[in-house]
Amino acid sequence: MNEWLNLIFRWVHVVAGVFWIGHLYFFNFVNAQVAKTYDADSKKKVVPELMPRALYWFRWGAAWTWVTGVLLLGMVYYMGGALLDADSTMSPGVGAAIGIAALFVGFALYDGLWKSPLAKNAQAAAVVSLVLLTGISWGLSRVFSQRAVFIHIGALLGTIMAANVWMRIWPSQRKIIAAINAGQAPDAAIVALAGLRSRHNTFMSIPLIFFMVSNHYPTVFAMDYAWAWATGFVVAGFGIGMWLFKQSASPSTAQF
Repeated sequence: MNEWLNLIFRWVHVVAGVFWIGHLYFFNFVNAQVAKTYDADSKKKVVPELMPRALYWFRWGAAWTWVTGVLLLGMVYYMGGALLDADSTMSPGVGAAIGIAALFVGFALYDGLWKSPLAKNAQAAAVVSLVLLTGISWGLSRVFSQRAVFIHIGALLGTIMAANVWMRIWPSQRKIIAAINAGQAPDAAIVALAGLRSRHNTFMSIPLIFFMVSNHYPTVFAMDYAWAWATGFVVAGFGIGMWLFKQSASPSTAQF
């Protein structure tokens, strides 16, 4: 039964993730560029029809990806013996509590930082975010196995992304769509918030997928100073995301 549940949860996890991340990339790499060409009449016709449909699959894909991810985390790590090293004196229950707390504390730190005055300086806020992530990675490495550190950094990014969808992006988009339906210009601050968190999700999605895949390769997660390598892979993923954003605005992407 455990094997069957593991298979089913992974299947749903991957399919839901395709719905979620696929729409995330559509919003950021395709629709963001097309929307720049809309006049007021086009926005009033297209946005109320396109966005609710796309956001439906987007937000529920995020929800089911996160839920099944947490279930898999529980099955494989908290109850499956992969959380702690063999010589660890910590109980699995305490380890599980630390792992779950890291996810929610991580989002609280991220959300508070990017709502603080420091967020006005994006580069400074990004550096602080990276330092906090490195600190969490190092802290987890003091108690977890190296494989567990990698998957928890991935789970932390996934938790931040899912919370962004349900707590920041979706509520903002509802207000934006309502304003356009009423023939009004959406609040610029709400548009900026939705756009910022959506870009953040795009950046985080690339290292997140890396951590999901690399968790099956001991050559990667069993390296010395795995916590530092985890930070390096996050930086590399962010760099790829930035390059993709730049590429999405290139005229070459509009060529047939």
